[in-house]
Amino acid sequence: MAAITPAGEWTYGVALPIHTLTATLADPWEHAATVDDLVRIARKAEATGHHFVGVTDHVAIPDNDYAAHMGTTWYDTVATLSYLAARTDTVNLASVVWIAAYRHPLQTAKSFATLDHLSGGRAVLGVGSGHVEAEFEALGVDFDARGRLLDETLEAVRGAFDDRYVSHSGEAFSYSDVGVGPTPVRELPIWVGGSGRAAWRRAGRLGDGYVPMGNPVGQYGEIIDTMQAAAAAEGRAEVRFDVGFMPPWCYLLADAAPEGLPPAMAFGVEPVAASIRAGREAGANTFHLKFRARTLEEYLDQFDVFAESVVPLVDEP
Repeated sequence: MAAITPAGEWTYGVALPIHTLTATLADPWEHAATVDDLVRIARKAEATGHHFVGVTDHVAIPDNDYAAHMGTTWYDTVATLSYLAARTDTVNLASVVWIAAYRHPLQTAKSFATLDHLSGGRAVLGVGSGHVEAEFEALGVDFDARGRLLDETLEAVRGAFDDRYVSHSGEAFSYSDVGVGPTPVRELPIWVGGSGRAAWRRAGRLGDGYVPMGNPVGQYGEIIDTMQAAAAAEGRAEVRFDVGFMPPWCYLLADAAPEGLPPAMAFGVEPVAASIRAGREAGANTFHLKFRARTLEEYLDQFDVFAESVVPLVDEP
C-alpha cells in the first residue's frame, strides 16, 4: 500500500511558508525570510511529529486580473523538496500540488523517483489539474484538456517502474521501450487535490490519497463515498487512502486575535483540536495545517504548542 498514514491512526503536516509569496498564503514576515529560515521550519516540523511538509507548484504567473493576488515567487517544487531532503531525516516531502499537465509524464516520474531515491523513500507526489488559464497558455498546454492530461499522466507514472523498459500508448503521450531510473525506494504515494467530484473520483481511481481544498467537514461523507465508489469500479476496493482535511487557519498562542495578526479563523488550542476531531469522525486521517504568525518565532512556537497541547486533545478518549 502507498498510503503513508498508518491504518487507524491520524497524521498531520504543513504546507511550508516562504517558498511562495502569494498574497493569499504568505504572512508579512515571510517577505524577509531566508532559505535558512525555510530549513529551520522544515526541521521544526520534523521534530514536532509532522508526517509531511509540502511545497506548491507554479511555473509562470501571468500579469492579469485573475493572478493579481498571486505574486511571482514560487520556488521550484522538486528543487525545493530535494534541498530539504538533504537537510532533514524522516519527514515526508510532498508536492501540494504538482500541476502534472505542465510536464511530460516521464519527466514527472523521473523527478519524483529521484526525489524518493535521494531522500530514502520520502517523496509524495501530490497532483492537481491547475487553474491559471494564462499559465497553461504560456506553457503551450491546452487548458481545457488539463483533466484528461492529468489522468493520463497518473496512468503513465503508475506504469513507469513496472519493468526496466516500459511503453505507453495514450491520447496525449506515447512511447515504447524506454527506461526511467532510479526507481523509487517505495511505491510512490500519489495524492490528488481538488475541491469537486472529478478530483474525488480521480483520487479513488488513480490515487492513494486526497489533498483537501478547504472542503467543509459536512462534505466528507460525499468525498469518501465518491472516492471509494471510484476505487471499487477500478478493482481497487481494498485500497487504503490518506484522506486529507484542512483545519481552519489558526493562531495557537492566544484565544483571541492579537494586534497585527494576518487573517486567521481559529484561535487557541481547543478550536483546532475540535476541528481535527470532527474531521476524524467524518473519515479524514491526514491533516494539512496552516499557522498564522506575525514573526518567524511566533510561527515556530506554534509547532510546539500543536504537538504538546493540540495532539493530546485530539487523542483523548
